Amino acid sequence: MSPFAIQLTNGCLISDIELEDRNSFQALQQIGAIEEINGLWKLGSLYRAGALYIGKDGKGYVEAEFKEQRDLLVEPDHLEDAKHGDVVVVKRIIARRGRASGKIQLTIDKAHLFTIGYTHRDEQNNFFILNIRTGEPTHAVMDGMDLKAFKLGTVLKIDVDDSKVLEVFGHLGDAKVDEKISLALYEREDAFPKECVTDALEIELEVKKEEHSNRIDLTHLDFCTIDPITAKDFDDAIYFDREAHTIYVAIADVSHYVPFFTPIDKEAKKRGFTTYLPHKSFPMLPRELSENICSLKPKVDRLAFVAKIALDRATLKPIKEEFFEAIIHSKHRFSYEHIDKILESGTKDTTETISQILTWLLPLQKITAKLHNQRLKHGFDFRSEEVRLTIDNDHLLTNTKIETGTPSHSLIEECMLLANQASAKRFTGEGDSIFRIHEPPQLSRIETLLAELAAIGLYVKEYEDSPSLIRAIQKEAQKMGLASEVDSMIIKSLRRAEYNAHNVGHFGLGFSHYSHFTSPIRRYSDLILHRLIKTQLRDEKQEAEYLLRNIEPLCARVSELEREATKAEWDFRDRKFARWAKEQIGLFFEAEIIEAGESAKAVLKGDIKGVTVHLKGDNVMLFDKIRVMITEVNIAQAVVMSELVAKLDKDEMEL
Repeated sequence: MSPFAIQLTNGCLISDIELEDRNSFQALQQIGAIEEINGLWKLGSLYRAGALYIGKDGKGYVEAEFKEQRDLLVEPDHLEDAKHGDVVVVKRIIARRGRASGKIQLTIDKAHLFTIGYTHRDEQNNFFILNIRTGEPTHAVMDGMDLKAFKLGTVLKIDVDDSKVLEVFGHLGDAKVDEKISLALYEREDAFPKECVTDALEIELEVKKEEHSNRIDLTHLDFCTIDPITAKDFDDAIYFDREAHTIYVAIADVSHYVPFFTPIDKEAKKRGFTTYLPHKSFPMLPRELSENICSLKPKVDRLAFVAKIALDRATLKPIKEEFFEAIIHSKHRFSYEHIDKILESGTKDTTETISQILTWLLPLQKITAKLHNQRLKHGFDFRSEEVRLTIDNDHLLTNTKIETGTPSHSLIEECMLLANQASAKRFTGEGDSIFRIHEPPQLSRIETLLAELAAIGLYVKEYEDSPSLIRAIQKEAQKMGLASEVDSMIIKSLRRAEYNAHNVGHFGLGFSHYSHFTSPIRRYSDLILHRLIKTQLRDEKQEAEYLLRNIEPLCARVSELEREATKAEWDFRDRKFARWAKEQIGLFFEAEIIEAGESAKAVLKGDIKGVTVHLKGDNVMLFDKIRVMITEVNIAQAVVMSELVAKLDKDEMEL
């Protein structure tokens, strides 16, 4: 359900309504769909808000939000102008007999404001504008322009209401158009509104201690950052006090620079997350902030929000967890590669500063390695592989690299996990914060997984619960040499992690309490959490009341924005793979089946990693080793077709 729909269902103040929802709110007032109860405006008893699903028979259904409800049927003549996926307000029709149904009163959140289409002619030379998502014909008009005059493959942004062309993106023959397509499909933004940039430029360029006398001064401590070598913004810095056995996790204090309701805050709330494409990031905050005053750069003072966690020397369990505002001065910026090199070959040719940092960093690495092993007794370590793409100046794919976790990654990860757990434990979990939750798997999904595994000869006989079952599956997969492949199947069977106001724990990590505290530069969820913790520290009841009154719609908003950012990244990746594959038509590749059945798919093996192809040919089983020929590529929809040439045995694949 959309954030506005949650507000209407739970009740809200008029001042809580987002600017883009004000017109809908007023329209609902006028038709009497909402009423004021105990100072809060909410839907009347005959009304419901929810997502609309339209079946092939033309009938609509508005999803139920509570167990005691049923999806509400909407007959075709009661759909008004609403489309599949829209969030609507529907009025129940009370019938003497038959199923309860409803009539749509208002669309409050459209699934899509625009369509991305492209000009096309079929084999019979018929002209169409095809929807780039579906490949189906759509309608478009452009004032003073015959669209047939455009070169075939011209990409257009089209308003869904009046079919007018809003923008010409470019041409499918130009690889640089992929960026515009992927961002537009998932409503990701590049440039910031002028007022955001103006406000960002007015923020201080340096931190002056005398202006922050209320903060704890930690500039004497040897903090450092460890990040990818290409990083431009630094969310987190760490320090370990060996004598006190205490870890300091210092996080960029974004909430200090981004107050409520400012243009920068509104835009960050709209974006939700930074989107990362291989050649460029599309940040949640203006770069004037994210890469400057908010970034924990080395050798300059910076404002930080710090989690201070004292660990028991024997058990490594947290015995005291504190949060406070501070000033830090990072002494050095490390890359993951640099730390891994030090851990592997020792401390040769280091400066005095680095040597001083290593006196606590090396002991901390040993502690985090133990924390990692302890964590895996309750959580999981999935061996899924992340493919990193390299593209050239023409936006064409030149290289791929499989990224795996290293000791330096684990060092930082365990520190961040400690801070994220500590932040979550400050709250009851009953709607009073934003939690990162991961619910246990559904029984039906587990049963499907077991059936798929049985088809490849992997059986598990003894297990007590879902965690023990997954560990048993992983153990058998390891014996069969299919660890990463089976882990991918397990991940698909699990629920998606999300943000929620009610804590149910994190199944994958094995944590009872977990949230996201450590990346407020690139995640709005973390910024919300910082604000909530500060209301505790300052006893700001009014601000806390505002945040918590709107915490459920906020959680819904950031969960959806996270999904959209991820989809944009995946869509762009697939477009680059498709362009590469088009140059390989007629060539042969070794591959491995990752989906069997009527819609079989395989992943190519070779120098370019991660390319998934659809398969023409049958009689294949999961994880079969095969040889395929690339036969066809649809650049618009980023689909690669291939033909099965032969099955291979393991020895042939290794040659």
